Amino acid sequence: MSIFRCILPTIAKGRGWRGFATGFPFDSIAELNKEMESIFGESPSSSPLGSSPPQQPVQPTSAPREAQPGLTHVDRSGQAKMVDVSPKLDSERVAIASCRVLLGEKAFNLVASNQIAKGDVLTVAKIAGITGAKQTSHLIPLCHNINLSHVRVDLTLNEEDSSVVIEGEATTIGKTGVEMEAMTAVAIAGLTVYDMCKAASKDISITDIYLQHKSGGKSGRWSRN
Repeated sequence: MSIFRCILPTIAKGRGWRGFATGFPFDSIAELNKEMESIFGESPSSSPLGSSPPQQPVQPTSAPREAQPGLTHVDRSGQAKMVDVSPKLDSERVAIASCRVLLGEKAFNLVASNQIAKGDVLTVAKIAGITGAKQTSHLIPLCHNINLSHVRVDLTLNEEDSSVVIEGEATTIGKTGVEMEAMTAVAIAGLTVYDMCKAASKDISITDIYLQHKSGGKSGRWSRN
């Protein structure tokens, strides 16, 4: 700033311009710019005083946030609701779930030898699981009544931990998934195993009910690692 105060009055005096303090005529600005360029080797600032206008601070831009998944069975007022699936497209939906029933050695040996008083535990539990999948919308109040095209329930004896391993699969072609149907199938099958064996042992536990795999719909394919 001080160098301009020394040079500009000198240039102005030599050319007969008005004083620096009172400003320059507009028709002399261009000529003054040329003179300044010859002295400094570059064009002066657009400001007559050679000072740059104040720079506005640059606000950092934040990355767009991804939409967080919400609870679809709750409306804006917090009330429970049934999801309207009518805008969705039909697609093949498949879900696989699993469950484990820890029998203990005594009950396990009775089931394995088919000596439980109530009958064939694995067969009865299999039928119960299939029936349960078809009744899911009656048991879970906000589930849709789905037209299932296939239900599979398999029960396997595991000698290592004296358990029954249950796997259930549900399939449909429709607008909503069948995860609840698959999990209901294995849960009902597990409860049936307990009911069939409770006279032999009260120390039976049903555990590890979870979804293993699903496919179809907007969210596509998912599998548990």
